[in-house]
Amino acid sequence: MNNNFKMVAKTMFGFEEILAKELRNLGAGNVEEGVRSVFFEGDTGFMYKANLCLRTAIKIVKPIHSFRVRDENDLYKKIYAMDWFEYLSTSTTFAIDATVNSENFTHSLYVSQKTKDAIVDKFRDTDGSRPDVDIKFPDVRINIHIQNDQCNVALDSSGRSLHQRGYRTATNIAPINEVLAAGLLLLSGWDGQYDFLDPMCGSGTLLTEAAMIACNIPANINRKEFAFEKWHDFDADLFEKIVDSSLKRTREFNHRIIGYDKAPSAVRKAQDNIVNANLSDYITVERKNFFDTEKFTDNHLHMVFNPPYGERLDIEMEDFYTDIGNTLKRNYPGTDAWFITSNLEALKFVGLRPSRKIKVFNSHLESRLVKYIMYEGSKKAKFNKAE
Repeated sequence: MNNNFKMVAKTMFGFEEILAKELRNLGAGNVEEGVRSVFFEGDTGFMYKANLCLRTAIKIVKPIHSFRVRDENDLYKKIYAMDWFEYLSTSTTFAIDATVNSENFTHSLYVSQKTKDAIVDKFRDTDGSRPDVDIKFPDVRINIHIQNDQCNVALDSSGRSLHQRGYRTATNIAPINEVLAAGLLLLSGWDGQYDFLDPMCGSGTLLTEAAMIACNIPANINRKEFAFEKWHDFDADLFEKIVDSSLKRTREFNHRIIGYDKAPSAVRKAQDNIVNANLSDYITVERKNFFDTEKFTDNHLHMVFNPPYGERLDIEMEDFYTDIGNTLKRNYPGTDAWFITSNLEALKFVGLRPSRKIKVFNSHLESRLVKYIMYEGSKKAKFNKAE
């Protein structure tokens, strides 16, 4: 018997293709890319596995109903008509998250309120008592999405955003989001086959995500809770089996992952987070200024970093990006260097031509993930050799 159902994995702009690939690799069915989302099918066990293992998903939602809606009274009637007893009880707390893009519905908070009223009235009319709303820590979180006249109702199986992995307790100014870090690493082609360097590591998020990818450790293994664990039909034994089987697929990593930062406070925070993630055996963090360093290996090096930008730290942008280019040229032959920046003007000062530019978003900032290939010797000599 096929117990599969439709689900949606939400993600950041630009990560749809890599999230779809992650889902296929995990075993999802009917994978289809959307905008900041990927649609797929799987059973309850796969829903648990998707939350545990996906690196570039922000949330996994389970659609439960869809209908056309004209106005707020129509919304109330159709929400009221649903069988909410399948998902909630009078002792369950719940919260509503609403997103609207419609001429008939212009306020998401009003849609949330109408939905809440319909659910509460349904219970009160049937049982004489009602479930309570808990905005911060609900047992069940319900998503309402209205696009024009189409309303989709879904259950949020994740709860807090999946970027909150559970290992990061110490952060610096504007730390990079864990899902963004994992997505940048996967876009860069990182798979654990080389030595890795983050020369401006901050609180160590790129280092930690790089080690988890290299060792095939489930992305959310350190997370304390998922929303589905509070659902009526939660199967604790099945979830335990999913966790055990995912951990059995981890692999050994025989290269080095190294991080530099010139701030002692950043080095300490990175080390604390790496200990929290149980990855101290794989990652070394050193207090160094990238501009005074040289490549630490004779082999190929994979570098990914998130340099500071004007909104985050006060730096001389032109000099800073010039120094990045000069350091890469002089001291890092045989390196694929990737970094993300929202300052597209500053890229001109690197003095190197990027071989790739990928549009991504860092929070609300449109950014580029750029790649610079630093050849052994000169580029000209490299091509002459190939001939």
